Amino acid sequence: MTPPFAPAIDAHVHVLPERLLAAVRNALNDEAGWEFAHPTDREAIEAVLHEAGVERYVSLPYAHRSGVAADLNEWVRARAEESEMLIPFATVHPDDDVADVVYDALEAGARGLKFHCPVQRCPPDDPRLDPAYELAADFDRPVLFHAGTAPMFRGDSAVGPVPFESFVASFPDVRACCAHMGAYDVEEFLAIADDYDSVFLDTTFAMSSAAERYMDFDPGTVADDRIEELSDSIMYGSDFPNIPYDYAAERDHLLSRDLSEATYRDVFRRTAERFLG
Repeated sequence: MTPPFAPAIDAHVHVLPERLLAAVRNALNDEAGWEFAHPTDREAIEAVLHEAGVERYVSLPYAHRSGVAADLNEWVRARAEESEMLIPFATVHPDDDVADVVYDALEAGARGLKFHCPVQRCPPDDPRLDPAYELAADFDRPVLFHAGTAPMFRGDSAVGPVPFESFVASFPDVRACCAHMGAYDVEEFLAIADDYDSVFLDTTFAMSSAAERYMDFDPGTVADDRIEELSDSIMYGSDFPNIPYDYAAERDHLLSRDLSEATYRDVFRRTAERFLG
């Protein structure tokens, strides 16, 4: 039997304004030498995802400087109104009027919040973000962080398991995901997911068949039994369209593993539904 993929939820996609997406890609090209062949407009992105068997996807914005989050959140929300696939998240910069920006976004329909900790220079337990987390709890909305050191943030004080667990301990009622399986500190983040029912990890990039080449991480170091044990806390994501390899590589490694059908259903759909609430 072929392991199930479709209908899948991709919990980590970036539909962004053209100039911002170009800036992200230029930064990744400069830092890592990655080249990108994937489309950037919403309709073309969705065509690739739909053909692969993705039914819904989460679009994740992040504000690289203060003063841009409100407009960016509104832009993503407007794209969601045009789409039957897009689940909009919102963001805020820690130097913004955090409570106002987040309240407006969640009231307008954002399904969660996204923070790119090293880019935004804010660890998950940054007290400037407490109003955002309090509103996430009030609205029952999850938060997704880039809180790991991969692919180029080793030694950065904004990332790592310590500030992430500090946030989780302070806001245990807020569902929180660390992207990229927490790479390069995967074992530590898996341990946090063991301890807290509110903690999630996404497979983005780290569990792809291209991870060793592009991220210097071997997904085979995560044992099948760990994925089975935590299948209701691990969800599929891709980082599409900002990946320097074919979309199929994002799921090929996972589908090649000897996982139960129930685990595949969790990873590719049900865990994301639990995370989203």
